Amino acid sequence: MKRTGSVMVFVEQQEGKINDVSFELLSKASKLAEDLDEKVSAFIIGDRVEHLLDEISEYGADKIYYCEDEELKYYKTKPYFKVGKKIIRKENPQIILYGATKIGRDLAPRLASYLYTGLTADCTELKIGEENMLYQIRPAFGGNIRATIISPDYLPQMATVREGVMQKKKNKKDSEKIKVDVKLEESEVNDVRIIDRSKKVKKINLKDKEIIISGGMGLGSKEGFDMIFEFADMLNAEVGATRAAVDAGFVEKERQIGQTGTTVRPKLYFAIGISGAIQHRAGMEDSFKIVAVNTDPDAPIFDVADYKIVGDYKEVVPNLMNAYEDLKK
Repeated sequence: MKRTGSVMVFVEQQEGKINDVSFELLSKASKLAEDLDEKVSAFIIGDRVEHLLDEISEYGADKIYYCEDEELKYYKTKPYFKVGKKIIRKENPQIILYGATKIGRDLAPRLASYLYTGLTADCTELKIGEENMLYQIRPAFGGNIRATIISPDYLPQMATVREGVMQKKKNKKDSEKIKVDVKLEESEVNDVRIIDRSKKVKKINLKDKEIIISGGMGLGSKEGFDMIFEFADMLNAEVGATRAAVDAGFVEKERQIGQTGTTVRPKLYFAIGISGAIQHRAGMEDSFKIVAVNTDPDAPIFDVADYKIVGDYKEVVPNLMNAYEDLKK
């Protein structure tokens, strides 16, 4: 099969703010398109989104399709699907990328079914392989292996990508901007009626922190995290945790890092009392510097750590805190 056409990104926005994962995907699309000697295209849907096009251009889109309508202010499946399929048919890309968000996970499979093509969900890596095929890489079998999935017989190749696994990188382009008009029928916009919206403010923001101190089952209890929170306050850091620690009730779920939690890449990551299961490493192994503390010298976490401390966290962490205080004097 001859593969031609752009690498397209669905740019997700809510209330006039673009989701960070869209910028991550545009940055990755630029690299994929370069390897294919193709262009990057993007599409955005909403109410009054034209002012966002320059922001999309900053991240490397050669061509941007946009559709505006007051009925598109909030995401609803049918109208977004109708607009999406018109834009895709017009552009005819060879690759389409979506964020693995609630919206992306709803829209992408519907468009894949309409286009009679495949879709790989929750990818953590993308690259161009043999015969210019998109290699879609994602964890499988509970995160114990990484599967590479290809779509050799159908186009476009489609994937949803987890938030935080790709790096944002600006690559300003003089984008071509194309407005798309779609007539929305009453049955398409009124089958679901939004009565009210309430927004839950996230109090814990792991993705933007430069320092994260994470704890695992090795801390033993909820009280074991008290020292971790004290250390985090000292360093102006955020506290993370493994899934096992969250499931045990040591900390709230919003702090979970790993395959089924948040993916992070801070400048400094402390893994304290964490054995290093592949599911957790998938969410933090791209951190710039990793410090691991564990009583087991053979703990898998040491395989990805830059600094390895074998010892009991109850002794090691106070020593780290004292050392930091001494440095401040």
